[in-house]
Amino acid sequence: MPGMLEKPPVPPHDFSWWLPSHHKSAGFARRLLRTFLATRLGGERFCDTGELVLGELVANSVLHAKTPPGRLVFIRLSLRPDSLRIEVHDADPRLPAVHPAPEDAECGRGLWLVSQLAASWGCCPRTGGIGKTVWALIDGSAQ
Repeated sequence: MPGMLEKPPVPPHDFSWWLPSHHKSAGFARRLLRTFLATRLGGERFCDTGELVLGELVANSVLHAKTPPGRLVFIRLSLRPDSLRIEVHDADPRLPAVHPAPEDAECGRGLWLVSQLAASWGCCPRTGGIGKTVWALIDGSAQ
């Protein structure tokens, strides 16, 4: 009916972005996550844990995925009332695994950290494409 006020559009609960396979992509992904969550009601409660988990997953993809030059990393964020799902897709079909790191090692704890911070996490081959998806679920009730 003309003249009636309409509800403002609800911002989408999903966000995705392509990133270069570059060492600066983890920091950029964290900034994208902060911006995405800042515009969603209640999104800020996922920010600290989400930044750590997303940063680790993107860094692992950039550092460890064996992909041809020019391949990109894809991230997808899905916000629900009580959870944030983080996905990182790359073109390497090898699935990651948590390995114990020596006490004096300066790296090698990324997936262990993800396993401790996320309510659950996992990996699987990409549907309809090459490579894999590594995902983590951040539980909002524990934040």
